[in-house]
Amino acid sequence: MAPARHKHVLRAAPAHPRRLLRFGLPAAAVFALASSAVAVTWPEEAPAQSSAAISMAAPKARTTPVPARVEPISRSAERVKLEPKPPEVVDQMFATTKLNVRSEPSDGSPLVDVLDWADKVDVSGKTQGAWAEIVVGDKGLWVHKAYLAEKKPRPEPKPKPEAQTTGSAPVTAGLSSAPCPTGSDMESGLTSNAVAVHRAVCAAFPQVTTYGGVRTGDGGDHGTGHAVDIMISDSSTGDQIAEWVRANASDLGVSEVIWSQRIWTVQRSSEGWRAMEDRGSTTANHYDHVHVSVY
Repeated sequence: MAPARHKHVLRAAPAHPRRLLRFGLPAAAVFALASSAVAVTWPEEAPAQSSAAISMAAPKARTTPVPARVEPISRSAERVKLEPKPPEVVDQMFATTKLNVRSEPSDGSPLVDVLDWADKVDVSGKTQGAWAEIVVGDKGLWVHKAYLAEKKPRPEPKPKPEAQTTGSAPVTAGLSSAPCPTGSDMESGLTSNAVAVHRAVCAAFPQVTTYGGVRTGDGGDHGTGHAVDIMISDSSTGDQIAEWVRANASDLGVSEVIWSQRIWTVQRSSEGWRAMEDRGSTTANHYDHVHVSVY
C-alpha cells in the first residue's frame, strides 16, 4: 500500500501590481488589493493622528485690543500750530494821559496803538517791571502801568507850547508837505506820519541835508518805518528843531522826540524833557541827530 501523500494547499500569492496593470485594472484598485494583503487593523486602537495635527496647538482667543497702526511722522509735514490762550480779564482801568500801547513790555517794541486820556481798558493783572498788560480783543498788549488809574481822571489844562523861532518864522507856522529838495529816496518804507515829519522839517530847516529813515533789521520804530533821524551836529540848531517838532507834535502825529541825551514823549508830556542813561557814544546819546518817532 502506497503511503498517503500529503496534500499541499496552495494559496494564491497576491497579484503583483504590474501584472494587474497589464490586464487593465485601474491604479486605485491595484493599490487597494496590495494594501489589503498587508494592512492590519486593531479594533481597540484609535485611529493614528498625523504629526502635523499633534504639533498644532489650538488657537487662543485674543483678550487684548489690537493696537492701531500709527503712521510715521514726517519731519517735512506741516505741524499744527497751537494758538496761545487769550489773557483773562480781571479788571478795568483808565488811562491818565495819552498812552503808547506796545506789543511787548519794552520801549523798543513796535507801537500798536495809542490810548487817549480817560480811555477805559481791560487789564489782566499781569505786570512786568514798569509795564502792565492790557487786553484788546483776544490779545495781550503792554502800557506803562504808572499811567493807569482805577478811577476816571479829572481833566487837566493842556500846557501851551512856548513860542520858538527859526530865523524870523515862528515854530507854529504852517507845515509844508512838499517833497524835500534834497530828494525823497529816504522816504521809502516810511509811514505817512514819518513822511510828513521829513517834509515839514526839511521845509522849516533847509540847512539840514541828511536824514535817516528805515533801518533793516532794527527792532524798534526805525525797522517799521515809524521814525526819522534829523542829522544835525550844531547844538543850537538841534535845540530849535527838537522844540519845533514838540510844538507841532499833534499835527505831525509825533509820539516821542530824543535829542542831546534827553527824551520827550506825548504820553508824559506834562513832565517835559527827561534825562536818559548814558549809552556810550555821541550817536547813541543823540548828540548828532534829533530822533523823531511817530504813531
